[in-house]
Amino acid sequence: MQLPLYNMAGEIQGNIELDDTVFGVMFNEAVVHQALVRQQANSRQGTASTKTRGEVAGSTRKLFRQKHTGNARAGSIKSPLRKGGGITFGPKPRNYRQAMPKAMRQLAIRCVLSTKASDQQLVVLDELKFEAPKTRDMAEVIKALGIEGTALVAIEQPDTNVIKSARNIPSIKTIQARQLNVGDILKYRKLLITESALRQVENLWGRASANGEAKE
Repeated sequence: MQLPLYNMAGEIQGNIELDDTVFGVMFNEAVVHQALVRQQANSRQGTASTKTRGEVAGSTRKLFRQKHTGNARAGSIKSPLRKGGGITFGPKPRNYRQAMPKAMRQLAIRCVLSTKASDQQLVVLDELKFEAPKTRDMAEVIKALGIEGTALVAIEQPDTNVIKSARNIPSIKTIQARQLNVGDILKYRKLLITESALRQVENLWGRASANGEAKE
């Protein structure tokens, strides 16, 4: 597969060849869904906690005698039925983490990257560099490339000028290529990636990974 290669002024510099093992994979809805659910589950802290009737502060004394009062029978003030009492079946700290085989995680990444490429939502830049952090400069690049709506900007290495230039634009998020994930790729309409970052992606999830070889 080939895509146009743009510069920061939005001009086409030529075509760039994409690795079909990364950008030409048939979409597997089940695997992508499982990867997304796993990512969302693993991001949960699981620290919510409530106190049961045995944990709240208060006396265990029976409020009044069982019979002959005309009232419903009642236990202690810590009963879940009373204000300030314990919580019935409330949340307790727990671990929400889910496991998923490495091969399936990599397949999910390749599936969503392939969808971006086939849907013309993948934009490749020859480079993305700024002399100083300016939001206006990033906005001009986005406009020159004709990107409307949200966009995920993938770069090879952390670049302070690029990150600071994009962070004040609500619809733009910058990320390292090695940190690309199913959730962010699906969330943002466009994927703007530099040529060097693209090659890094192909190295991480390309032919060797597709053939089952271990790659970092």
